[in-house]
Amino acid sequence: MTAAILSTGTELTRGELVNTNSQWLCEQLTSFGFSVVECATVADDQAHIIEALRRLAKQTRVIICTGGLGPTTDDLARESAAAAVGVDLIRDEAALEAIRARFTSFGVAMADSNIKQAFFPSGAEILPNAVGTAPGFSLKIYKATCYFLPGVPSEMKHIFENEVAPKIQQLAERNCYQVHLRTFGLSESIIADRLADFALDDYLDGARGFYVNIGYRAHFPEIELKVLARAQDETRAKEVANSVADKLRERLGSYVFGGRKDTFAQYLAGVLREKAVTLAIAESCTGGLIGKLVTDVPGSSDYLLLDVVAYSNQAKNAMLGVDPGLVARYGAVSVEVASAMADGALRIAGSDLAVAVTGIAGPGGGSLEKPVGTVCFALASKKAATKTRVSMLPGNRDRVRVLSAYIAMKMVVDAVQAS
Repeated sequence: MTAAILSTGTELTRGELVNTNSQWLCEQLTSFGFSVVECATVADDQAHIIEALRRLAKQTRVIICTGGLGPTTDDLARESAAAAVGVDLIRDEAALEAIRARFTSFGVAMADSNIKQAFFPSGAEILPNAVGTAPGFSLKIYKATCYFLPGVPSEMKHIFENEVAPKIQQLAERNCYQVHLRTFGLSESIIADRLADFALDDYLDGARGFYVNIGYRAHFPEIELKVLARAQDETRAKEVANSVADKLRERLGSYVFGGRKDTFAQYLAGVLREKAVTLAIAESCTGGLIGKLVTDVPGSSDYLLLDVVAYSNQAKNAMLGVDPGLVARYGAVSVEVASAMADGALRIAGSDLAVAVTGIAGPGGGSLEKPVGTVCFALASKKAATKTRVSMLPGNRDRVRVLSAYIAMKMVVDAVQAS
């Protein structure tokens, strides 16, 4: 069963707003068993919206259209949908009362412009919006059923999950299953090289009627692999997808850290909890980012004892006991200073492990000897000698800082798993 997504909004075509709705809807539709053949984006222009609706309706069975349901003059979804099928707009009194009641519940009088949100193409089915003022609606265009939803993500998701999903899930053939593998530490090209001789043909047996595709998605600093299997039914597709995913995990080893909704910090949390290991952090160039990622995970107080952001040399000395002589001799960005930071954090916190980071995130501050992107790491342990490493990290300031945080967490994971 084919589907398409149509996003409307000049703010999207101008690049003023990131279209997260389209990505979320693609995932939902794929999980239902639909084949999403196109994601189109058009400006707030009635002629362009009508043309896109008619074109997509000739190619697909389901269209999800987002945006254009607000009360302003540039909200054109209703008018465009009505014109696409040649019907009039009709005011729905029940919808109007629901909109007015929502404003009343907030102690605000409804503006006259909101009356527009109660008009729908003749013959449309109204989709209630319990979390906003813009009801959605569905309408048949050619052989396609088109669902019109608000552009506000929270409202769009609510209506889709409660009104649209129950209607369309039964249309798609439940014969596919997708497994997501999130990785860190290898580039997309290196992963592709490692999987170049992967015997995917072993899973493509036409006689048994299934199909497998391995896709890649780079989401800095991670690479995600997506294993999509189609078979005679969802149960068989799930077996095939999981079998292929297991083989990929064997190939990529510890670089695979989780699935679709997992984060690297959650992975770190699981590793620390499993071995009952406590952690301290000493940060300089990352400015607290490592601690932020770690404490984003609920219950992080189980294992995180300390996070010190020692940005200046004086702070490194006062808070972590870093010898000023080390800074004078080797520089603040050095494995020697990183090692002293980690040792100090370990001593102060009394933790099992301590990781430290100091570097040059840019855009200034670099030199021929230590260019921008030079980052030094250290991992101190109660049971072993302190380990250090130096990395030359590419990208702008934000990318250097994020990548540094991930590398620091990976050092902790590797140390715990090796113990």
